Amino acid sequence: MRKVQTQISAITLCLTLALVSCGTKNVTDNLPKDISERPADENSKKYDEVQLEKIKSAIESEIAKEKCTNPDDWKSAPIGSKACGGPKSYIAYPKTMEDQILPKIEDYNKREADFNTKYGITSDCSVIAEPQGIQCNNGKAELIYAGQ
Repeated sequence: MRKVQTQISAITLCLTLALVSCGTKNVTDNLPKDISERPADENSKKYDEVQLEKIKSAIESEIAKEKCTNPDDWKSAPIGSKACGGPKSYIAYPKTMEDQILPKIEDYNKREADFNTKYGITSDCSVIAEPQGIQCNNGKAELIYAGQ
């Protein structure tokens, strides 16, 4: 008799667990399958760095579509913002794109300055020399600096 009660108890336990588990939701259903699908933490330094890099890459890609055949058709602009002030570097762009590209460069510079302030970024405070001119090399504009 005791053996039959144990078997009935075991069967009852298994049935109860089966019924309860049917009503529970799989918590992994809402998790991303890949880490690249994970939602970004929009309040993190890393997220902000990635956003800045995307903006800069978009500017560079847009400029790269233009072929340099005459350096007189190109200009340079400061790009980036050092924590101490001043640009991180310079970028060449075609004069024909000036109205559309300069606002993007200025927006990028402002965003990087804001990033520096937000995260207390420090830099070497060295002054970046302005380019002396532009030359075309294999269809790409290259900045010329003093001493080159």
